[in-house]
Amino acid sequence: MGRAFEFRKARKMKRWSAISKAFTRIGKDIVMAVKEGGPDPENNSRLRAVIQNAKAVNMPKDNVERAIKRASDKSQGDYKEVLFEGYAPHGIAVLVETATDNNTRTVANVRSYFNKCNGNLGTSGSVVFMFDHTCNFRINAEGLDAEEIELEFIDFGAEEVFVDEDGILIYAPFESFGAIQSELEKRQIEILSSGFERIPQSTKKLDSAQVLEVEKLLEKLEEDDDVQNVYHSMHED
Repeated sequence: MGRAFEFRKARKMKRWSAISKAFTRIGKDIVMAVKEGGPDPENNSRLRAVIQNAKAVNMPKDNVERAIKRASDKSQGDYKEVLFEGYAPHGIAVLVETATDNNTRTVANVRSYFNKCNGNLGTSGSVVFMFDHTCNFRINAEGLDAEEIELEFIDFGAEEVFVDEDGILIYAPFESFGAIQSELEKRQIEILSSGFERIPQSTKKLDSAQVLEVEKLLEKLEEDDDVQNVYHSMHED
């Protein structure tokens, strides 16, 4: 198995850990998708992907429809995607993906978390090169063979395919998202969820005391309402 498999295994129990946080994140994703491509999922591939993710975390259909309706209202503010880069204690690289309607607030909050936890908020480009930006798809495995899927989707950018208890996972570079999504839909293969992740090119192992210091910062970042995802280069067992 490759890095994507190990990364997914380490994060499995941590991502979307709180249902309320998951709904907040998806609500923002819906707003950004509708503002970008309109409220009709048939004509908006990004919105189709967000709706699939909403189903994956059991977000009620009514909630999704209300979010789309709100996002279609011209008075609804937009969210801007902002990436923060920095270092946690002990040289651990950290990337923070945010979706914010108030960048001044978000910058102040993120900087305060790094400062209070002995970290250092860096400048743009300071650590992003240490991570591979990937896309992923979870598909219904029924009637499918993972090895065949891997061979057939290499031409569309797939780099790693593996099976877990929830389906077949396809990992590819960020820019391959559209091609893979289109081909899966063309073949009428059910997409259970999809998204993007940043996988560290290398990780650093820390002792238990050092891990706690880093986790203190990661937890503060994860709890912020403006934060969508947090990635880091600390080794996780």
